[in-house]
Amino acid sequence: MQQIRGSFDVQLQAQPAAEAIASAALGRRTILKQFHGELDAASLGEMLSVHTAVKGSAAYVALERVSGTLSGKRGSFVLMHTGLMDKGQSSLTVQVVPDSATEELQGLSGTMQIEIREGKHFYVFDYQLP
Repeated sequence: MQQIRGSFDVQLQAQPAAEAIASAALGRRTILKQFHGELDAASLGEMLSVHTAVKGSAAYVALERVSGTLSGKRGSFVLMHTGLMDKGQSSLTVQVVPDSATEELQGLSGTMQIEIREGKHFYVFDYQLP
């Protein structure tokens, strides 16, 4: 496994719920990111979220396609997010979807950690290429 670190800029844009699911009270947003560092890429994705009546409890799931270069190799891949907050205790899993990588990144596997410090976003990406 290789590990890289860097920063990213993110924009979350609220979207209307699909008509048939509006009554479920799920939040829906598009994700626009620009990664900096060894991962020099842009991503576009979609997130679904829910907040509960209990303060500090919520969840989100998301998929995003990342396109650009990873350590100088060009291609794209999909990240899957699963985030959970249980009364303020959070857990987050972000992983590469198997067999989603293209071009020079084919066969990519890995996991990403996301950190937010002082309003800035950072990633730690542990990955493997064949």
